[in-house]
Amino acid sequence: MHIWVDADACPKVIKEILYRVAEKKKIPMTLVANKPLWAPISPYIRTQLVGSGADVADQEIVRQMQAGELVITADIPLAADVIAGGGHALNPRGEFYTEDNIRERLAVRNFMDDLRNNGIETGGPSALGQKDRQAFANRLDQFLAKHR
Repeated sequence: MHIWVDADACPKVIKEILYRVAEKKKIPMTLVANKPLWAPISPYIRTQLVGSGADVADQEIVRQMQAGELVITADIPLAADVIAGGGHALNPRGEFYTEDNIRERLAVRNFMDDLRNNGIETGGPSALGQKDRQAFANRLDQFLAKHR
């Protein structure tokens, strides 16, 4: 098992949960980003800096990820690629993207993107709350218990 983190947009509080889990359960984890990141010194945690540009980190995660591994991301196109590659995708709110829900999520994402491109304000996601953090931690724990 390996955990991959789309780290550029991953909330700090979620990274902190992941740091604790990687260390406690001795699971290798790689945070991939196109800007330098801080991570605790650990034999289980590493950061990987990739070049700048749209989707460069996403492409690197998909390139290195193996079937059955876990990717933490809120990026729906990346989640679709992860699922297509046999991986698992969990967002920071504790929701798994699946073969059953990814097409709908992509359609909604593309629709909202079209609205924004046409000048319509759509707003962003609500702030990550305690309930979201707890849901993430619970789903991560359940997943690791099942897949280790």
